[in-house]
Amino acid sequence: MFYNQGYAGSTAARRYAAVHSGSRTEGATPHALVKILFDELQIALDAASLAEGNGDRLKVSDKQARAMSILFALESSLDFHKGGDIAMGLAQIYREARRLLLVGAKERAAEPVDQARIMIAEIAEAWSQIG
Repeated sequence: MFYNQGYAGSTAARRYAAVHSGSRTEGATPHALVKILFDELQIALDAASLAEGNGDRLKVSDKQARAMSILFALESSLDFHKGGDIAMGLAQIYREARRLLLVGAKERAAEPVDQARIMIAEIAEAWSQIG
């Protein structure tokens, strides 16, 4: 409702989002923090795909950058010593998702972003079921 009236891009909306994000992370367990990253990543991927379909290059760029940042954060949080093959597998998936984002940006196509979203959704669902 407010999005159509320009509210979503307003300063108040950005402040609300920052407060909401801060309240979600404050006191969260490490498992919950990763869940938040997955949630935010899926939102960014969805928004990038939608913006690509609408031809909104500025929003595509912004959301793809956010998704890339989150993918780097997820990969950097992996413990390769304790996680072994699972950590290596996740790192490969995160790298492939980043590659797909770059392909989507280069080709100005939503399909690669959608492929990345599907890959991440599977991991996010598994992560949610763990805890």
